[in-house]
Amino acid sequence: MKHIIKGKTAPHENPSPQAATVRWLQVQEEDAGQRLDNFLMRHLKGVPKTHVYRIIRSGEVRINKGRCSADTRVQSGDSVRLPPVRMADKPDTSASVPGREFPTLFEDEHFLAIDKPAGVAVHGGSGVSFGVIEQLRRARPEAKFLELVHRLDRETSGILLVAKKRSALKALQDQFRERSTGKTYLALVQGSWPAQKKVIDTPLHKYLLPDGERRVRATTADDPDAMHALTLVKVRQSLPARNLQGLPPMSLLEVTIKTGRTHQIRVHLSSQGHGIVGDDKYGDFELNKRLPKQGLKRMFLHAWRLQLQHPATGEALTLLAPLPGELADFVTLGDKVNAP
Repeated sequence: MKHIIKGKTAPHENPSPQAATVRWLQVQEEDAGQRLDNFLMRHLKGVPKTHVYRIIRSGEVRINKGRCSADTRVQSGDSVRLPPVRMADKPDTSASVPGREFPTLFEDEHFLAIDKPAGVAVHGGSGVSFGVIEQLRRARPEAKFLELVHRLDRETSGILLVAKKRSALKALQDQFRERSTGKTYLALVQGSWPAQKKVIDTPLHKYLLPDGERRVRATTADDPDAMHALTLVKVRQSLPARNLQGLPPMSLLEVTIKTGRTHQIRVHLSSQGHGIVGDDKYGDFELNKRLPKQGLKRMFLHAWRLQLQHPATGEALTLLAPLPGELADFVTLGDKVNAP
């Protein structure tokens, strides 16, 4: 049964049939655990996604009268304040979204796991008109329900889960929120990673640049805005310097995150002096300039393995996404260049 959340006019507001008013949305049990931005996009049809993010950043959206951010998780019973926004009907623009299927790693009637390519956003917004989820919905018009379970940075490739039922969405998001999933990435970093350096337990601080773009930096525990972040690192392969190509030694790492902070892997590795190769936000910019000529035109970060429980049966699943060709070739090229 479809559940409809009815808005109500805030106290002391004078509603007008022609004017938008402050509204309050009550979070139901089936919506508990969703990110605030995803929750709002479901209930603000016709409002541009860039505007949704703008009203969140400005503080006009409140949860239980308190300030919140886009990644705040709403809980059952929460009261979400929405500022006046125009909800006028707009022409259907879905025809402009190209339908696209992505390499499938697993699929049943409850959810599917795809291998997301680098350079593709998971959803539209913030200057991107559409992403993976919009393309999937366009490619599967018969699907009654398709929702992202979690996110990957646009520049990151690898495993991405999409729920096909509301019950699966909630069960999977509960696993992510409770940190009961095992998420391991493959990352190539500059320099020789110390084999004994296996744990990074450094708090992170999220902030915005003057143009509104988000950034994250390592901080200390006494920072009032510090977020606990824990990352485990294992050296998978060491690549010697490629002197003829002007490339330093590099290390291919298996990186498992125990917390899911924004840009966690990228900032944690960079904070140790070993930025991810090709990372245009936290990496070595001079090194990055030399990479395209060697065949690497993207950040070397890939969501490789995901361990979880099936949302309906509880069965333990391990999903694997092989290293994309351009990343595997870059590693193999190093072997060939340095062969005797």
